[in-house]
Amino acid sequence: MQKSPLRVFPHCRRLLLLFLLPLAVSFGHSQAVFDDFEGNGTIASWAGDNCGLNTGLSNPVASGTNTSATVLEYRDNGASFANVRFDVNGTFDLVSSPVFNLKIYVPSGGLTGNQPNQVSLKLQDNTLGQPWVTQSEIIKSIALDQWQTVSFDFANDPYLNFDPNSLPPTSRSDFNRVVLQVNGENNSDLVLAYFDDVTFQGTLSGGTIYTQLVWSDEFNGNGAIDPSKWYHQTQFPNGSSWFNGEVQHYTNRTDNSFVSGGDLHLVLKRESFFDQGQFRDFTSARLNSKFAFTHGRVEVRAKMPSGLGTWPAIWMLGKNIIEPGAFWTSQFGTTYWPACGEIDIMEHWGYNPNYVQAALHTPSSSGSTINFGGTTLPDVFNTYHVYALDWSPTEMKFSVDGIVYYTYAPNPQNFDNWPFNGDQYLILNIAMAGNIDPNFTQSEMVVDYVRVYQEPGTVATESAPALRPQLYPNPVARTLQIDLPHATEAALVEVHASTGQLLNRARLGAGQIYLDWSAYPAGIYLVTLSDGPDRTTHKVLKQ
Repeated sequence: MQKSPLRVFPHCRRLLLLFLLPLAVSFGHSQAVFDDFEGNGTIASWAGDNCGLNTGLSNPVASGTNTSATVLEYRDNGASFANVRFDVNGTFDLVSSPVFNLKIYVPSGGLTGNQPNQVSLKLQDNTLGQPWVTQSEIIKSIALDQWQTVSFDFANDPYLNFDPNSLPPTSRSDFNRVVLQVNGENNSDLVLAYFDDVTFQGTLSGGTIYTQLVWSDEFNGNGAIDPSKWYHQTQFPNGSSWFNGEVQHYTNRTDNSFVSGGDLHLVLKRESFFDQGQFRDFTSARLNSKFAFTHGRVEVRAKMPSGLGTWPAIWMLGKNIIEPGAFWTSQFGTTYWPACGEIDIMEHWGYNPNYVQAALHTPSSSGSTINFGGTTLPDVFNTYHVYALDWSPTEMKFSVDGIVYYTYAPNPQNFDNWPFNGDQYLILNIAMAGNIDPNFTQSEMVVDYVRVYQEPGTVATESAPALRPQLYPNPVARTLQIDLPHATEAALVEVHASTGQLLNRARLGAGQIYLDWSAYPAGIYLVTLSDGPDRTTHKVLKQ
């Protein structure tokens, strides 16, 4: 991990399966751009302009056509240009599919003034300094005090172009932002509204789109971590200590790493501990994923520990690293750090509260690398943030809560600046180094989930052979086909609602299975298939 000026030595750190055919990066990518606000969506970049925004509100009016548990709250407190928005990686192809859908509820008690009751969806180009100058907008009337589904069809509905000289929206290829606004603008009236199930069932062009969930840990249950997914790295890599002047022992005890309440807890503690011939005054945990992959999107939703000296990180190392005690080294180790490549998705230091940083370590720049970028957040200790990496063959994009703050894209690429053409694995850890608060007792990193997405059809590397099932069509309307060519008679399938409720559990043998999906209401479902050590989880969208 590039860890700041402290760095001295190398720190080597009934159902359907989501199945889509791989498409070339330079063409459109079929995918569902959606958010059900239950933690299952592909939209991670929600932001509010001059308004209150809460993407995790318990549904205050769970009734009628929308009884889901969680919704987005939109609160215009009188600003002239209040709205909520999200961006996508790529641009909307409105020829293949021009339709956006959403559910909305506007309580009459949350309104003032006499503005028309309406919701507008605007498409913009977020690369412009003034994104609205090329926007195209559709406005729809809505009823109060009821959930309703509203569709915006940019091929057939009346639309308004901000610039009357702009082309029709279906002839445009520059839209990468969606803006939602309730009851218009240029007024000071108050508006309270709730959104749910925002969806674009179309194609994105350009960029590399990662939509297939290939590996994850939601940290459900209680007790020790899942040993099929994580490995405790506890061995000193140089025989007597860790690098960078770190002063902790890593352990495999549940005192330092455990699952509880839907979260992973990594705990850094002040305590005298003897191991490997050495006394240390601090214990912690360092987890290696038993999963490695090349290219994709990593999302980790987490809260950071606090205290002078704490050093939490979410990062990656090449599976080919030679590092004593690392999970993959004994079987794949051929290369020393930094030639193996290191990707620091998130680092935080106790001496610089609320500042997080991303960095790359390569043969051309390691240790106190020049390849880094950072950002300051409002509260990393008490608030969950989604730390993400989008890793394509040509660049790395680092973001927090959907906002990209650092991009690494050397040109031309060579081995010295881009050793990132092979599998990397994930590491979660908290180190202790530098000046330490004398009153520190313990603090923890709390992780809600870790998810890895890749392009549809991509095969990733795991510590054991994967099931490689195929489920289609997705989205599904009535019948779902599951192909399990390598499954045994003991293969298990579980279907969960987005709320976590178990809907179906069955044993499935090898071959093709057809399941009736027609009874399920529209929404997002999680499908888990397991067969011995193999386990995969997939998102399914019911139309």
